[in-house]
Amino acid sequence: MENFIRLENLIGKEKLLKLNTKKVLIFGIGGVGGYVCEGLARCGIGEFTLVDYDKVEASNINRQIIASTMTIGKQKAEVMKDRIIAINPKAKVSVLNICINEENINLFDFSLYDYVIDAIDMVKSKIAIIEKAKSQNVNIISCMGTANKLDFTKLKIEDISKTTMCPLAKVIRKILRDKKITNVPVLYSTEQPINSYDAKCPLSSIIFVPAVAGLYIASYVVYKLGEISGRI
Repeated sequence: MENFIRLENLIGKEKLLKLNTKKVLIFGIGGVGGYVCEGLARCGIGEFTLVDYDKVEASNINRQIIASTMTIGKQKAEVMKDRIIAINPKAKVSVLNICINEENINLFDFSLYDYVIDAIDMVKSKIAIIEKAKSQNVNIISCMGTANKLDFTKLKIEDISKTTMCPLAKVIRKILRDKKITNVPVLYSTEQPINSYDAKCPLSSIIFVPAVAGLYIASYVVYKLGEISGRI
């Protein structure tokens, strides 16, 4: 396809065709997850399942690629589906507008996918996704916290056991250790959070950190699935 000719020139036709056959399951189509989808779509990934129960709000506009004054009130996953198809009409995109949790995680057969991407922020749900992927021996990468951060150069992808600084990673790391779940790659930030957490206020954010995080995860997945040598 002409849409991907510049990518084909870079990685070769064989690797591009390989990416066209891959299936990904993405949980969370927000600040990070939206940019994950964007990157994967523009690299020719062939099939997507998008899972997110939420609708676009005005407060999402500062950082989420799907959020604009034209999409407020619409289901995030549905907006992302339309965007993916607009980028690559040959892509297959399924949507589930649900909040994933321990009770409904078994609606999914992870073995049908080449990669699972966790871009949600609820601890119990993240653990359920990771546990399910590991039990079915399916590739997974999980995103830790990107709120209250300014410096996108502090983002890293490493095994969860090596994470530092990130409060969310600390919680996830302990739970996985107690469950004896190992070898889980995660994206996290080594930057000290700017503001302390306050349940009464929304988390602070700026576009650069979640956007770079999402594209970083997308590049990691693409390089793995396409067997492409890169900086990752």
